[in-house]
Amino acid sequence: MADQTHVLFVEDDDVIREATQLALERDGFEVTAMPDGLSGLEAFRAKRPDIALLDVMVPGLDGVSLCRRIRDESTVPVIMLSARADSIDVVLGLEAGADDYVTKPFDGAVLVARIRAVLRRFGHASGDKAEEAPAEVAGGTLTFGELEIDTEGMEVRRAGQPVALTPTEMRLLLEFSSAPGTVLSRDKLLERVWDYGWGGDTRVVDVHVQRLRTKIGQDRIETVRGFGYKLKA
Repeated sequence: MADQTHVLFVEDDDVIREATQLALERDGFEVTAMPDGLSGLEAFRAKRPDIALLDVMVPGLDGVSLCRRIRDESTVPVIMLSARADSIDVVLGLEAGADDYVTKPFDGAVLVARIRAVLRRFGHASGDKAEEAPAEVAGGTLTFGELEIDTEGMEVRRAGQPVALTPTEMRLLLEFSSAPGTVLSRDKLLERVWDYGWGGDTRVVDVHVQRLRTKIGQDRIETVRGFGYKLKA
């Protein structure tokens, strides 16, 4: 069906790959499943999926490197799959440009919920979120020093130069810019940006904030120790 969400799933374990593919297909997704990173990259370029699920430890081209290659070419959402919640692989995956991660072994219903949450916020990032910009901002443009945020066109400029943000980074920036000077806790950001209705790993927030800082200026987002982050007005 043309309106099916297309998932690229890269996993080297045959049992996990086949079982997860069947589970996702039962939930209405179209799935392209590949056993290694190189074939996954080829499939990504050929199929242009709506979302990618990448296991960290796959042969040929590991999941983190594959994520970097995908991020060089696209802002498509990426979820990393890691066998250890406390592994450095989680942080490496997020730093490579992943939007979220799921720990293995995972429940099929949880995985589907996380996929749908990511897809919802990517849909919002394409335009719906602009409705939440402060009403007093004329023309939908916010200005913070050399930083300009067009909340209608979903564009960001720094010192007049365009800044390329992923949809997750854009949503994070919009949350900060909607309440400049207000401290937002990590839990609140998980709820608003990642659509978590449950407790989540705050490393997701920390890594994305750091990625955002490298693009809009290290001093633009301030850490308030013990509480969270705020955008300097």
